Amino acid sequence: MHATLPLLNQSDFPALRRGVLDTLQVNLGYLCNQQCLHCHVNAGPNRKELMSREVIDEVLKFIDRSRIRTLDLTGGAPELNPGFRYLVAEARARDVHVIDRCNLTVLNEAGQAGLAEFLADHQVEVIASLPCYLEENVDGQRGKGVYEGSIEGMRKLNALGYGVDETGLILNLVFNPVGPYLPPPQEQLELDYKRELLERFGLLFNQLLTITNMPIKRFGSTLISRGQFQSYMDLLKSAYQAKNLETVMCRSLVSVDWQGYVYDCDFNQMLDLPLAMAGENRVHLRDIPVETLSGNPIIIADHCYGCTAGQGSSCGGALN
Repeated sequence: MHATLPLLNQSDFPALRRGVLDTLQVNLGYLCNQQCLHCHVNAGPNRKELMSREVIDEVLKFIDRSRIRTLDLTGGAPELNPGFRYLVAEARARDVHVIDRCNLTVLNEAGQAGLAEFLADHQVEVIASLPCYLEENVDGQRGKGVYEGSIEGMRKLNALGYGVDETGLILNLVFNPVGPYLPPPQEQLELDYKRELLERFGLLFNQLLTITNMPIKRFGSTLISRGQFQSYMDLLKSAYQAKNLETVMCRSLVSVDWQGYVYDCDFNQMLDLPLAMAGENRVHLRDIPVETLSGNPIIIADHCYGCTAGQGSSCGGALN
C-alpha cells in the first residue's frame, strides 16, 4: 500500500485551535465484516486490532472526568468488539448520547442476534453507511451482496421504529462518492435517497449525511496507483471554503484509537498524527488534562482540505 502522509504533510492549510470538547469518538478496532475501497481506516475481516476491556474502562473514566455528552463509536465495525454492548450500556447509564457507526450488514452477522433490539432498547443513534441507493454502485464499492445485506439491515431497524420521526430512534444514512470527486449537495441527494428507498423497499430514515472521501489509507493508495492523487488534491483545494473552518469536527471532538491514544480526528488517527500536548509524542486518554484541551492547537496536513471543500464534510455530514 502506498503511504500518503509524505504527500500531505507539507501543507498551507490554515492553523486551527480547539473549542469546547463535547464529543468523544472511539475506534473500537479495525475488524470489519466488509472491506471497502474508500475505507480510510483500512478495516477488514482479517484485522486483529480490537480495544480491550481495560481501555474501554478508561473511556468510561474519561467520560466521568470530562462530562462529555456524546460518545461516537466507530471501527471497523464497532459492534464486532466483544465489549461493544458493555460500553454502550454503561454510557447510556450515564445519560450520554451514543452514536453507532454501523455498516448495516453487521446486523445480519452470525453472533449478532438481538443487536438491532439492543440498539433500540438503549436509544442508540445509528449512522449507517449506504454509499448509494443503487445495488450496482454499492456492490462495486463494498463487495457483492453488500447492498442486499444493507437493505435487510435497514428493514430490521425500521421494524423497531428506527427512521420513524415520532419514535425518537434516529437512523441516518451516509453517502460517500464512489470515485475521486466531491459529494453532490446533501439536501437534494437526501430527497433522492428517501424517494428511491421508499418506492423500492418501503424503507425510512431520518437524514442523509454526505462525507468526502479522504486521500489517505486505502482510498489514497488507490488514487496514487491510478495516477489520480494530485488531481484529487487539486479538486479539494480549489473547492476550499473558509467558512467551514468554524464547524470542522476537530474543534469539538477528540478521536481515540483502539489502544487508547488520542488524536484530533479519526483521519489524523489513521495518519498517526497524535494530539499535540507539550512534551509528548503520543498521549493516552487516561493522561489527558481535560481542562487544557480548549485552545489547544490542532495538527493539520493537506488532507484537512477534505473537510472544508464545497459544502464541507465531517462525521456529521455537510457543514453548510
